[in-house]
Amino acid sequence: MAQCVVIADDLTGGNSTGVLMTKMNYSAFTVLNPGAIEPGEVERCDCVIQPTDSRGISPEEAYDRVFRATRRLMGEGVKVYAHRIDSTLRGNLGAETDAMLDCLGEDYVAICAPCFPQTGRIVSGGYLLVDGIPLHKTSIAIDPKSPVETSEVAAVVRAQTKYPVCVITMNDLMHGKHYLANIIRARVQEGNRIICLDCVTQEDVDLIADAVITSGLKTICVDPGVFTATLSRKLITPSHQVEKSRILAVVGSVHPMAKEQMEELWLSSQKTHNVFVNTKELLESEERRQAEVLRVSDEILSVSDLYLVSTVTGDGIYPENRIDFRPYLAQGKTLDQVTGIINKSFGEIALRVFQGDPSFKALYTSGGDITVSVCEAFGTSGLQLKDEVLPLAAFGEFQGGPYQGTYIVTKGGSQGAAGAINRCITYLKEKLHI
Repeated sequence: MAQCVVIADDLTGGNSTGVLMTKMNYSAFTVLNPGAIEPGEVERCDCVIQPTDSRGISPEEAYDRVFRATRRLMGEGVKVYAHRIDSTLRGNLGAETDAMLDCLGEDYVAICAPCFPQTGRIVSGGYLLVDGIPLHKTSIAIDPKSPVETSEVAAVVRAQTKYPVCVITMNDLMHGKHYLANIIRARVQEGNRIICLDCVTQEDVDLIADAVITSGLKTICVDPGVFTATLSRKLITPSHQVEKSRILAVVGSVHPMAKEQMEELWLSSQKTHNVFVNTKELLESEERRQAEVLRVSDEILSVSDLYLVSTVTGDGIYPENRIDFRPYLAQGKTLDQVTGIINKSFGEIALRVFQGDPSFKALYTSGGDITVSVCEAFGTSGLQLKDEVLPLAAFGEFQGGPYQGTYIVTKGGSQGAAGAINRCITYLKEKLHI
């Protein structure tokens, strides 16, 4: 039986959610003719999508179509139920959400997170913005079939639903998943069945998903697809993939932006474990270099089973720790030789981590020299480039060597805004389904 059921108000929107799922290695099936489905066809896929073509019809008929579609696809094995709504709040989203709540039972609540950061749709202060402009001030608001008169998400929902609606704003997303989970539970205990949340970035969506899981509540995702895909990634293992996967980030850059990006990652909702490399130890002697490589890799491995993301970071990311290379140059070494020792050591640390814990399946590397050293340590002949995560951040796979197929995202240390590394790690999580 499919573990994710998506009821979509139109075919295009349903398919877009299905594409998000397939990008994470799930199999997705869009039902176009329920009567023609062969036995077992739906059961073989991870996600089944049922479009109801209900955006432009009466609320009563929309309720009926969604109720019947939900009843047909519901089952004990379903881990994620979703109501795919328009990213600009058009249609009968309130009546359709009511239908799913009524069908699934009174112990379900709806989590409305209509955020789609990649397309400029965000929710801040309870208001939906499209490329920074309030929804009601955009051309979308004058849609002849489904006009939108307000940008306030909860106001749109309240006008259409019979159930109590509440709002959770960004202030409550600043204290971690456990705090947010408690807030969500408290709102439900107050009698609310539909909870609308602010969400500006993918990291916010991840946090909301983590909080929903932590809350233990039975929920319906109400969103344009991103929240559904994120929650599915955390709850459902693709039918063809059962292996646990972890990510290692290797950052040796001393650029100020690298510091800002790493701190953004460490403080985000992504649970990480960092070990700083004492870079000076790598240059004092070969014995001390090897001891530092062992220390860092062993520290990562000692708790790797507790974290999906581990980071190895040069201590030079903080200015007070940066090395004066002049004493080493006075010993007759060139600058390339000195930095080469550092880069080689980072590559050896990464290799020892992968050798010690085979569940590591992906790498993030910062800087060209670090990336080259990592590739040399892993014995790969090159990278098969697959995608651009963001400008100057490339996604690919190792080609050749014992670690062929390992995912890697590499980015210049100075490139991107504060959330750039966070976005790269999230991208790898989506590829690995973690």
